[in-house]
Amino acid sequence: MEEYEKIPKGFKFYGTHVGIKKRKKDFGLIVADELCHGAAVFTKNTFCGECIPIGKEHVKNAELQAVVVTSGIANVATGKIGRENEYKILEQLSSKLQIKKETILPSSTGLIGPQLPIELIEDFLENNSLALESTYENFAQAILTTDQRIKVRSIKVNDGTILGIVKGSGMIEPNMATMLAYILTDAKISKEAIYPMLKTAVDQSFNTISIDTDTSTSDTVAFLASGHYEVEKTDLQAGLNQICKELALDVVKDAEGASKTMFVTVKNAESQEQAKKAGKSIINSPLVKTALFGNDPNWGRIAMALGKTEGLIFDQNKVEIYYGKYPIFSNNNEEKQNVSQIAAYIEQNEDIYLTVDLHQGSESFEVIGCDLSYEYVKINSDYST
Repeated sequence: MEEYEKIPKGFKFYGTHVGIKKRKKDFGLIVADELCHGAAVFTKNTFCGECIPIGKEHVKNAELQAVVVTSGIANVATGKIGRENEYKILEQLSSKLQIKKETILPSSTGLIGPQLPIELIEDFLENNSLALESTYENFAQAILTTDQRIKVRSIKVNDGTILGIVKGSGMIEPNMATMLAYILTDAKISKEAIYPMLKTAVDQSFNTISIDTDTSTSDTVAFLASGHYEVEKTDLQAGLNQICKELALDVVKDAEGASKTMFVTVKNAESQEQAKKAGKSIINSPLVKTALFGNDPNWGRIAMALGKTEGLIFDQNKVEIYYGKYPIFSNNNEEKQNVSQIAAYIEQNEDIYLTVDLHQGSESFEVIGCDLSYEYVKINSDYST
């Protein structure tokens, strides 16, 4: 299938270099032909970017026509000047694109603290035509920071299409969404249905992953529907769930410095919320993550992570821990005969499956994380310099 065939009807894209970064693309646009029904979920980090409150206000009526992303500077902790700079960009785009500024969702990603080089951005917008394209590649490139590659997924759902584009590989434990993700469809979705559909998909995808426990100041997932095709709602929800899960996994697979992905299932918990908290406690433990990097089946660190999980109810005498098909802890004892096979399993596989059976209830939840490598430390020790 040609790439342009995977793009929902009614959307165009743009990506270029305006001067935020030294050389790489740093300014991206998605523009719909007409006003769309839209929804978005945002970071719960209270030290959020200046674009977040603007975005919340603009999507409040469930209508959007465009998305603008500046990449390289997050526009966080920039005060009144930072907020004014966001509005200056929106004003210029409104004039240039001939759409209302209130229908544009702004996003910024990158280094926290500096002001946007607003003069460079304004000068570019004033003196250059915005040649919108039918393909997404330049936009997908323009929103990246420490990512190693663009992350794009697309599927057909009946007559409609869903396209998802995400960026992010560090400062990631979404508490609603992840970094920046934009999901487009040409299906018809009512204003009343679009936010609940997005929230459902996000809760079982982006909200199940963690790279480094750090909830970004700029997290945004936006969903726009151009309304060209009737699509059965159940099928559309299933397609949206799939796209979000694939994009979330793509983010973990592109995690800064990561060499392994860990899928942790906590089963037979008293509630899904307890199972999720326990799983997150495991994948967020630096000791678990470094053991994974070193191919070390150190189940004691798993036990530690379970024990520190706030509100988790379990009987340690009933807990079982498995790496893949191999039990390593049961009946409150180490399964010593399996240690060497588990070490080989970790060393030989990129995807590691860990199961913790609490034997406490009937609820399960899977979360996804990664290892912690020397490269992660290197990337983040000199990020601002």
